[in-house]
Amino acid sequence: MTRRVIVSGVGMITPVGNTAEETWSALISGRSGVGRITKFDASDFSTRFAAEIKDFKPENYLEKKDIRRMDLFLQYAIAASVMAVQDAGIKTEGIESERFGVIIGSGIGGISTIEEQHMKLIHGGPGKISPFFVPMMISNIASGQVSMRFGAKGPNYSTVSACASGSHAIGDAFRWIKYGDADVIIAGGAEAAITPMSVGGFCSMRALSQRNDEPERASRPFDRMRDGFVLGEGAGIVVLEELNHALQRGARILGEVVGYGMTADAYHITAPAPEGEGAVRAMMLSLKEGNVAPEDVDYINAHGTSTELNDKFETAAVKRVFKSHAKNLMISSSKSMTGHLLGAAGGIEFGITLLAIVNRCVPPTINYEYPDPECDLDYVPNAARTADIGYAISNSFGFGGQNACLVLKNYAPD
Repeated sequence: MTRRVIVSGVGMITPVGNTAEETWSALISGRSGVGRITKFDASDFSTRFAAEIKDFKPENYLEKKDIRRMDLFLQYAIAASVMAVQDAGIKTEGIESERFGVIIGSGIGGISTIEEQHMKLIHGGPGKISPFFVPMMISNIASGQVSMRFGAKGPNYSTVSACASGSHAIGDAFRWIKYGDADVIIAGGAEAAITPMSVGGFCSMRALSQRNDEPERASRPFDRMRDGFVLGEGAGIVVLEELNHALQRGARILGEVVGYGMTADAYHITAPAPEGEGAVRAMMLSLKEGNVAPEDVDYINAHGTSTELNDKFETAAVKRVFKSHAKNLMISSSKSMTGHLLGAAGGIEFGITLLAIVNRCVPPTINYEYPDPECDLDYVPNAARTADIGYAISNSFGFGGQNACLVLKNYAPD
């Protein structure tokens, strides 16, 4: 017998806000979080802007000695997890620890630590490498550290599937709870990859926008003038909980997770499969698991990267899945404002999809100015839209052809 899974808490650190509330306010106002890179001198790079976190204060969540021993992606993960647990109103001593899990994905992990310690090796020899180097940079350390913070002894690991990492983490958490292996799981994604090596690597791939003269207008999903994605950073974490467990403690229920689809393109290391074939199957599987008819879906938070092929093929995939209903769907890309948070994207965008349901409002796709004949659906251009949302989808598609789709619904008791 399967169990119902709800969302009871959400926490965010994003380029447009250091809480879920700040992030939501920025999104519905259409404010971009993109600007010049300040973390390092990017003057020699072909792309010199990104969506950085502003005014983050790790000391609000961590002791100073711990901050020194943690990569930035880990600091973001812990901060967002603390906020999600507080939002859920969970008293961790009241939870059976063996049925309390943590699954946090990261596409790259502690790359800033890797770069920093590599320089110490080059200039000072192996004796200069920090003894904390390995536990600072490994991707799974976010789940490990968060589990220690809250005494969670249930399922615990990291998903690493590029831009689908956060969605896979939430989807896996949904399944663990649905099939009875856990009651509560902290899940999502974290990333802090605005570093010279990371930005340089994406520049070499020609994956990033080069709109250096107007960075706030660079992320323009589904727009005909899009020229690449904008790198972002941050964390998006949610608390998933078995329905009766939440009801028994009087939790506020934000929404219900009903479906999860995951597929592989088996096609190319970076390009999506033609016509979004893998995305089609991921969406169809998620709808099937949730027993949701395509025409009942009101909103899709698209992967929407602002790259030529992703936006074109995601649009094609939506048309194949939803057929004539595709024209009725509201679709928007949060990346137009937050940039692309890589492994954290799925966690942030799942949270945004949830807040859209709760607040009865769809955030816009900003910078939409020049319609693309191959992207001809309703992308909620440039202004938020009030709407009742019964069912919504959050899409994530990663390098390597790894796809994840999550279906949320407006919670209603039986």
